[in-house]
Amino acid sequence: MAINLQKGQRVAIGLQHITVGLGWDPAESGTDFDLDATACMLGEDKKIPAENFFVYYNNPKSADGACESTGDDRTGGNSEFGDDEQIIVDLTKVSPKIKSIVFAASIYDADARRQNFGQVQNSYIRICDSDSGEELCKYELCEDFSIETAIEFGRLYLHNGEWKFEATGIGHKGGLQSIVDKYC
Repeated sequence: MAINLQKGQRVAIGLQHITVGLGWDPAESGTDFDLDATACMLGEDKKIPAENFFVYYNNPKSADGACESTGDDRTGGNSEFGDDEQIIVDLTKVSPKIKSIVFAASIYDADARRQNFGQVQNSYIRICDSDSGEELCKYELCEDFSIETAIEFGRLYLHNGEWKFEATGIGHKGGLQSIVDKYC
């Protein structure tokens, strides 16, 4: 049975192969919302050690092969049937220099389109067993991010040799660049 997480809540993962699914529904504005999932693989200093440890639409697979995006949903139309975007994570391949992985989503070209997360609803992150498809945990955003154009949904982190997940729900102004600036 899946655990519904609240902001700040943590849970042990206990698996090696997981799928991180992000989903959302765009507002009924008649325009497409292009949200992009990212994975920031961080070292001990909470920074991305090299550019190829930042997984997003222009770099779909990490240097160590541990994180891989399944593709870019440019309209937000997938969540009616499931996750809009997914990142497959093989924790057995994570480089020893990586201590946490932050999962975020940003709105592509948000300023030009005049879009923000206040216009997006039913946003969530979930962790599933890649082998069985079983959902382990899910965090649904309930805050009103009316000026933010990027959201950190959650993070995997290594604690005493065990991978855990924390629901974070941290908003940023500045889209994808704000995530890059924070972790590079």
